[in-house]
Amino acid sequence: MPQQVQGVIAPGKNEPVRVETIIVPDPGPGEAVVKVQACGVCHTDLHYKQGGINDDFPFLLGHEAAGVVESVGEGVTDVEPGDFVILNWRAVCGRCRACLRGRPWYCFDTHNARQKMTLEDGTELSPALGIGAFAEKTLVAAGQCTKVDPVASPAVAGLLGCGVMAGIGAAINTGQVGRGDSVAVIGCGGVGDAAVVGARLAGAARIIAVDIDDRKLATAKKMGATHTVNSASTDPVEAIRELTGGFGADVVIEAVGRPETYEQAFYARDLAGTVVLVGVPTPEMKIELPLLDVFGRGGALKSSWYGDCLPSRDFPMLIDLHQQGRIDLGAFVTETIGLGDVEKAFARMHEGDVLRSVVRF
Repeated sequence: MPQQVQGVIAPGKNEPVRVETIIVPDPGPGEAVVKVQACGVCHTDLHYKQGGINDDFPFLLGHEAAGVVESVGEGVTDVEPGDFVILNWRAVCGRCRACLRGRPWYCFDTHNARQKMTLEDGTELSPALGIGAFAEKTLVAAGQCTKVDPVASPAVAGLLGCGVMAGIGAAINTGQVGRGDSVAVIGCGGVGDAAVVGARLAGAARIIAVDIDDRKLATAKKMGATHTVNSASTDPVEAIRELTGGFGADVVIEAVGRPETYEQAFYARDLAGTVVLVGVPTPEMKIELPLLDVFGRGGALKSSWYGDCLPSRDFPMLIDLHQQGRIDLGAFVTETIGLGDVEKAFARMHEGDVLRSVVRF
């Protein structure tokens, strides 16, 4: 039987979010119902609320989550009721041209649950990134459930569902940071700090954190940055070059998603270096670079989609590293909150004093 649960919706563009009763249908073929235990408040949820993704309101927000599988539909074999899972928004198809070429982290045909969750009056909801986890329970495609060690805290594990994975993956998977490399990270929010963690994990010799907020720079230092640059008072390109022998960094990770910071990243890298864009721009943003500079500097300009992760490979590995004490995922959790506090969490996000607010159920 369909279930009634409480969830947070964005009713319209820039309208305050509110808690509503959500109808969650029984799982159909290939689907699963997950009892959500924790869900991080990610900047992408704010993008949905502001209409920056699309205008398919109302949205059921939340996507950075962990919980326990409650029930599964016909044909589901990879997970079963009782499994502790991290939800992901890349349920790979196994059949598209990327998957068939052995690159499932680029899957071009990822899928979500076919059925819709609704409000009590039957209004269909659009789940954020196909998940909608600011709810006591949510309906997803079974492939969006990645089983991990249940010893991990849900508040910590869920962060791998988006921001932390995006940052660590930008360094390790997309940027392919290697031992002894120099790395600069522009933008030290949750994703940027995760990129710092990823660069340290990969063995980077020099990790330069760049931001306009000294509080964020202090946090980046705790996460593993060896140097910090406040770009509100210092030219970050010149500062990065000075800290790398005048050459620029081997890998520069742009975790803001703005044209001006992308240009800084472009010119702050060494010849034949790599720029990784993991910050998410808005549709109207444009970048203009001299084509001769693109040619003359060589190297690679990359975009990092979800940290180019493969959830089935990367989530369990990172949970294991956390359990071994080699990375501290708990450092990303600033506060735990209730469902009714999501709007306040969005406001705190702008104040710059939180890495992640996490809704606990």
